[in-house]
Amino acid sequence: MRILLTLLATLALTLPSGAKPNIVYILLDDAGYGDLSCYGQTKFSTPNIDRLASEGMRFTDHYAGSTVCAPTRSVLMTGLHTGHTPSRGNKEVQPVGQHPLPGDTFTIAKALREAGYTTGAFGKWGLGNPGSEGDPLNQGFDRFYGYNCQRNAHTYYPTWLFDDKEKVALDGETYAHDLIMEQGLAWIREQRDKPFFAFFPVTIPHAAMHVPEKHAAPFRKKFPQFEDKIGKYGKNKPFASNPAAQFAGMMTVLDDGIGQILNLLAELDLDGNTIVMLSSDNGPHREGGHMPDFFNSGGGLRGYKRDLYEGGIRAPMLARWPGRIQPGTTTNHISAHWDLFPTFCELAETDIPPKLDGISFVPTLLGKPQPAHEALYWEFHERGGKRAVRMGKWKVIQNDLKKKGPDAPLEIYDLSKDRTEKTNLVASQPEVAERARKIFKESH
Repeated sequence: MRILLTLLATLALTLPSGAKPNIVYILLDDAGYGDLSCYGQTKFSTPNIDRLASEGMRFTDHYAGSTVCAPTRSVLMTGLHTGHTPSRGNKEVQPVGQHPLPGDTFTIAKALREAGYTTGAFGKWGLGNPGSEGDPLNQGFDRFYGYNCQRNAHTYYPTWLFDDKEKVALDGETYAHDLIMEQGLAWIREQRDKPFFAFFPVTIPHAAMHVPEKHAAPFRKKFPQFEDKIGKYGKNKPFASNPAAQFAGMMTVLDDGIGQILNLLAELDLDGNTIVMLSSDNGPHREGGHMPDFFNSGGGLRGYKRDLYEGGIRAPMLARWPGRIQPGTTTNHISAHWDLFPTFCELAETDIPPKLDGISFVPTLLGKPQPAHEALYWEFHERGGKRAVRMGKWKVIQNDLKKKGPDAPLEIYDLSKDRTEKTNLVASQPEVAERARKIFKESH
């Protein structure tokens, strides 16, 4: 019987689906490589997210588009790394929003809409103030609900959110994540008879550390040593007591929402024709009282949010597509957020635009031979300026660019032996250094 089931599963991986698959992409906000139990988290569990791994594929070498919010979202939308994508930092617009994507940007939402998909985004945008050319409704989305502005997303109890282009007043006492998930689930239900792209850029676990008390209470008992600690974040209220309990409670709420999505797909009989992916926009933060070292949020990797060390940019990545992706598989294919654009285009059976930096990893998902990147590139202009490249097993980082210029010292690490980036091999790897400097010059 087991041999027969294995044979049927193998055949399913090679059979045509008969219809364009629905695409659900969930982007966590500041979740580290180690913040999911399927990636080693032990202080709380994420059983619904773990289903994506046990019923699908887990990536070990996947990377965020950047090390902070807006540029990662720009990378996702454009399929271009931070040497090419329009938004490369969290540039603010007053009174609401961030610097907009140009109106002629060809986003993944526009590409999928041209391919016959309805498109919805539910969560945090950060790529254009309301009504601007970067507004999500001007960048290919048919539906938007959530935080247009990243600053407003620094509290989970906001006094307003955006419903499409309408600013909706809230009472400041309603947990916004619940509203966002309700709207996203309702929208999926409405799209059941046509292909859809559901983008969930949720705000959990970004600071502030806010969660309804019923979710924090079990972890107050588990982590009583932090009960007197207050997690403050800017001027946003309420200040969170015991941010360790708040963080674990937030991750539990997040996991419950993933379970709701999976249950809805099963209820609507869409499971077999829907691919669900989950990742994070950068490494773990250290704000609002969060203690990433206590939770091993970085999964033992060096660095945090705003670093280009592995802890700042290596991200979890899970993909589930019943009948197409072999359950319980793991891949070390080196990939990044700019690969999502060509991947989604291939899934949607539409042309991949020229001059993208990404490479579709559909072959990896289906267990077929996979083209590889020559290199992955990042640049980041805050905190003195820095850039990095991954070339196979080699990782090269250059910090303090604003002070020391393009000839700033390099750090070279062999990730096959040194995933925590402790041993700088620059003195013994002149050829790697020369190759990296060439890529740095060509990639901006």
